[in-house]
Amino acid sequence: MAKRKIKKDDEVIVLTGRDKGKRGTVKKVHVKDNRLLVDGINMVKRHVRPSQTEPQGGIQEREAAIHISNVALIDPVKNTHTRVGYRVLDDGRKVRFAKRSGEIIDV
Repeated sequence: MAKRKIKKDDEVIVLTGRDKGKRGTVKKVHVKDNRLLVDGINMVKRHVRPSQTEPQGGIQEREAAIHISNVALIDPVKNTHTRVGYRVLDDGRKVRFAKRSGEIIDV
């Protein structure tokens, strides 16, 4: 399994597909199938049967999972997409950094 460099609450941009260029925040990471749920990205319509939680039922729009290779992290300095690297700080912490600007992503 490859290292996943994108985590929950990261700001990402979509690189390919019908939502190319859109930005959103990662809501959930599906580790086993390398997919993400991104807020407002890859919206699909689902027919929902009436239930106790959804008494009305009907057609709803939801986010569908998008593959992790189709998104990139947004650089905090340059405000564009970037690759992610790892660096060990002097105090021994391993942190992520944006390869485009060199800025540390993890706080």
